[in-house]
Amino acid sequence: MHARAHTVDLLSNCCFSFSRFLFYFFKFSIRTTHCLPVSIIPDPLKSQQIDHKGLVRKAEELLRSRIKEDDPQAPFLLGQLFFEEQHYWDALVQFERIKDKDFQALYQLGVMYFDGLGTKEDHKKGVEYMMNIAASESPKAKHLKFAALFNLGKAYFEGYGVKQSDEEAERLWIAAADDGNPEASVRAQSALGMFFSRPETKNLEKAFYWHSEACGNGSLESQGALGVMYLYGFGIKKNIQSAMECLKEASERGNIYAQSQLAVCYYKQKLYTKAAELAKSVAQNEDVAAIGRATDCQPRYIAKGIALAAFYYARCLQLGLGIQSDEEEAKKYFSKACQMDPDVAADLQFDIIFSIV
Repeated sequence: MHARAHTVDLLSNCCFSFSRFLFYFFKFSIRTTHCLPVSIIPDPLKSQQIDHKGLVRKAEELLRSRIKEDDPQAPFLLGQLFFEEQHYWDALVQFERIKDKDFQALYQLGVMYFDGLGTKEDHKKGVEYMMNIAASESPKAKHLKFAALFNLGKAYFEGYGVKQSDEEAERLWIAAADDGNPEASVRAQSALGMFFSRPETKNLEKAFYWHSEACGNGSLESQGALGVMYLYGFGIKKNIQSAMECLKEASERGNIYAQSQLAVCYYKQKLYTKAAELAKSVAQNEDVAAIGRATDCQPRYIAKGIALAAFYYARCLQLGLGIQSDEEEAKKYFSKACQMDPDVAADLQFDIIFSIV
């Protein structure tokens, strides 16, 4: 997997969205700057009336004026503004200026070197910066430590900038997960659930524990994973009611894999109309990367979910279950299942051969 796939993971533990950033900044400016003209400070209730470029320009002007007044937060916020606007070279230059005295800037530089944003990819430098944050005793680095540890765990797990090591990845993720602390890295908790579900490091009881912790702390991916574990009795006693509850809630929140598993449940319960409707809805998704950014779920499971849904929708079309039979449309969706995940499609084809589906 290319390092760029980690961009959202690396950022989301410590950075603002653009809208939250602007709201925070202008609110801050109103409270602290007595000489600012009221006309250049947008009312949050009227923000939709202000064009985006104009708003960004005013934010940059205000931040530069605050830097001249020695505001300690303004230098980082200016770099973050450039970053949010994808002016990565400007962001890189700004963060480089302040990295020795601002841990947030150091963190963002680590992200940028990992992903080649505004510069060439340099995984070793990205690891170095994350290690500096993780090892720091400064109170100013405290809120970034769990995120840095999670990212270092990913680097070791995938061998970016360091020698691949499952043992080191596990150690770092356990440190980042902090025994299920909701203030720690929820992503590390979910990652541990996935880590202990894979064949090489399989321990389904541990997987269930970590997915439970992550789910309790808001992880959408782990909520879907718990539904599957309850459904098939992985690491916990099989419980269809709990499985359906988890899958339905995760589906409502946008978990594609959970939606596909729910469609399969409806199919097996012979609720073919519901199965066909849900499977069709899931199968029509295309942009796996965009869904991953929006839901914070792993792209490979999003693709698996779309493949699973496409296959079951094709089967409904083929047999006329819950929908009018249409052989040509069925072929189209069988093909999409193969494109999204050939392994899933192959396994399901065997199920057809042995009359399981």
